[in-house]
Amino acid sequence: MALIYIVEDDVSIREIETIALKNSNYLVHTFERASDFFKKVEEILPDLILLDVMLPDENGYEIVRKLRANPTTRKIPVIMVTAKTTEMDMVRGLDGGADDYIRKPFSVMELLSRVRALLRRVQDESPKLLTVGGIILNHERHTVQAGDRMVELTFKEYELLRYLMTNVEVVLTRESIMRVVWGTDYEGETRTVDMHIKTLRQKLGDYGSLIGTVRNVGYVISAGDNT
Repeated sequence: MALIYIVEDDVSIREIETIALKNSNYLVHTFERASDFFKKVEEILPDLILLDVMLPDENGYEIVRKLRANPTTRKIPVIMVTAKTTEMDMVRGLDGGADDYIRKPFSVMELLSRVRALLRRVQDESPKLLTVGGIILNHERHTVQAGDRMVELTFKEYELLRYLMTNVEVVLTRESIMRVVWGTDYEGETRTVDMHIKTLRQKLGDYGSLIGTVRNVGYVISAGDNT
């Protein structure tokens, strides 16, 4: 279940976008100000961002520039949604790093179509073979190898490992893991993450030490030993 952040100060437009996306089974967080948006990004990374250009504290062009300059957020797809409709405005947005550009007013069907298409494109571009310090995950074959040994994982253990391995050296909060792997943002179930990390480490044997614990935050995988 994809998580989408909406950065929009117009209440009516924000509500239209939120209802449309939630009715299409997306998780949604909304923000009126860029400052609140950036604080949330530090906690949980979204799968896609719908971004207005004219905001009270910062313009959308500058927000995209900051996202693309940060290695942690540079690959997050961004759709700019704005009333600035000239060709020059669109070129400025796309050249600045936005992936798509929707003019206001827009139809709900167009919005959902653009969101689905961009999420599909990002998924298709994701790597099929991941390697971290002796752990090899082949997503085409759905196999995991630790050293010279094949490892049998449950579906959730596999998805958990894949999420970690696609974010090497990035600390993932328990909440973000719950959202990506279990499709929920319910924080009360984060104990589930801890139990799955424990069994995943056990199954990986000596390579389980590559998954480090960040106290009171979450987990991180790195190529070095985390013992």
